[in-house]
Amino acid sequence: MSTRRNFIKKTSLASAALATSSSAFGATIITKKDSVNHLLNETNTILGHGDYKYKLTKNWAQISSTRIPLLNCHEMVMDSKGRLIMIGDHPQNNILIFDKSGKLLDYWGTAYQGGHGLTIHDEGGEDMLYIADSGWALGKNNKMVKHNGRIAKTTVDGKVIFDIGHPQTIGVYKPGEDFCPTETAIGPNGDIYVADGYGQSRIIQYDLNGRYIRHWGGSDNPDPNYRLMSAHGVAIDYREKGNPMVVCTSRSEQCFKYFTLDGKYIKTIKMPNMQVCRAVFDDKNLYAGVCWSQPKVGKTNWRDHTGFVTILEGDKVVSNPGGTEPIYKDGELQKSFQIDEKPILHGHDVCIDEDKNIYVCQWNANHSAPYKLERV
Repeated sequence: MSTRRNFIKKTSLASAALATSSSAFGATIITKKDSVNHLLNETNTILGHGDYKYKLTKNWAQISSTRIPLLNCHEMVMDSKGRLIMIGDHPQNNILIFDKSGKLLDYWGTAYQGGHGLTIHDEGGEDMLYIADSGWALGKNNKMVKHNGRIAKTTVDGKVIFDIGHPQTIGVYKPGEDFCPTETAIGPNGDIYVADGYGQSRIIQYDLNGRYIRHWGGSDNPDPNYRLMSAHGVAIDYREKGNPMVVCTSRSEQCFKYFTLDGKYIKTIKMPNMQVCRAVFDDKNLYAGVCWSQPKVGKTNWRDHTGFVTILEGDKVVSNPGGTEPIYKDGELQKSFQIDEKPILHGHDVCIDEDKNIYVCQWNANHSAPYKLERV
């Protein structure tokens, strides 16, 4: 691995000054020509810090915008065959399946127009997908339309096993409380944890058959340890042997909050100035997309391009590809910022392959396909 990384690093740095022509595929053709084309040709840019540096390739995905249009690329997972499965929210296609070279292998689905969260789980040797439809879809006149969200368990080719609908139908939510789920996670016994990130900011726990068990969190929770503000992501941290933990994103609070499998608070990891999405675990690391940050001077709004990617070893941030180098003072992480070049617009999710390369899905990024960060 080190030999390969050294080779890539040398060749990447040697060619960094060379101009790269636009591809007939990839992000170059599905991005508005008058907006960020000057960034799309930066295919030899090195991002990151310390032992976690990456060569940026923006035109990784070989996809035609006329045949397979994209809106937002929300999340991506890798199946047992090494294929990369992405969920988006374009009305014409929800699931796209790539190989690691960026070739589009398959695509399906128009029923998940609020397609937002995607989790994969091995169940008896078969890959199963858990799809979170947030309930926000692109309607007429390019305006977002709100409807009831849902969770669907499907096979990798789209066969629906079951749906989980609005919790009001089983008396868990009150009339008028929105259910807009953004993410799922699967526990060691098959329990399903749902993050209602755009609704009530609660974590709802179901059994493997979709039967309600409990819920916790909420933006109005009086206990700050249990309060979740934009509970955008949920994941299971299996890194500590024999002690799996539920990791919830409190995005508006710029932190991750850890809980036991039955919802008891454990700890908070603060991520100053980083509105992080779901936690993605690989080996000893936690990876996450940063959807928004604020500049060093002034303020921006949620539509502005202010994102990047962050990487933690244990509970410590060690690299911010697309952002500034993480700095700790007296053991506390200081604010991180997007770098001036804005190579990543909004970090909504990441997927890690066996070579530790990162695939970045973005929201509100001019209809761009996923980027690849190749570790050097």
